[in-house]
Amino acid sequence: MPFALPGGLPPGRFLPPGSAPVWVSDDFPEDIDRLWPRLLSEQGAGGPVPFLCPLEAIGKPLRLDQVDGVRLEEVLAADFAEYRRRRLPYWTDRTPDPAPEDEDTEPWPHDPGPPFEQWPGLAPRMPATSGGPTPEEAAASLVARLIDTGPFGLEDCRLVLVPAVRGSDALALIGWSAEAPLPLLCALLRSWEDRFGAQVVAVSGGELHVSVARPPAAAEHADLLALEHVLSTADNIVDDPPTPFPEYATDLVGRTSWSFWWD
Repeated sequence: MPFALPGGLPPGRFLPPGSAPVWVSDDFPEDIDRLWPRLLSEQGAGGPVPFLCPLEAIGKPLRLDQVDGVRLEEVLAADFAEYRRRRLPYWTDRTPDPAPEDEDTEPWPHDPGPPFEQWPGLAPRMPATSGGPTPEEAAASLVARLIDTGPFGLEDCRLVLVPAVRGSDALALIGWSAEAPLPLLCALLRSWEDRFGAQVVAVSGGELHVSVARPPAAAEHADLLALEHVLSTADNIVDDPPTPFPEYATDLVGRTSWSFWWD
């Protein structure tokens, strides 16, 4: 047995040698809303990290030293300089976009872009508040919401247990097979875990759902965080559907879940 399992799990198995060192359930657990909080509490005591994932999303594990080697501020500063160079013509050109051929589709709104000329640094750490949720409570709440709303294929997901020290390393250790830049994304997730109590909850295809216990409460902090989201390279941030940067940033104030997807 690669690692000790909690009790009360549904039927499942460890993946064979040569695969990611994880345990997966045979089916999507019907009692996941009851099971999830207990798994999170055991994770805090050194147990494996739980999250929801289809089998085909599990690939070749990424070595954690590749995540350790990402100098996050330096990488994001360079990425923002290049991103701004490419996008500045669109931000400064207020000429209306041509009307879409589909009459039911609204014209793309003008996006003024982030309000920064140079990399402004990471958004500050948000402190815990007496009335706010813990990271475990925020994650359990998101699982319940995903079950209620079903925004992606839960029926294809399995409960996956990963022997990670921190939840933000789970995607690296399963080698998530999406188009995301995995070392950078995992470095961001580590930082978001520290600053915002963020937890990876579910992936499906190229889609990622993250719970957030301590979201930004001020607009200036949300602007900084929104830029970090943009530099994650996720296709749905600002671009799909077209969303002006100020609108996207405003929506992050107090938001307790984030979603990302890559084509």
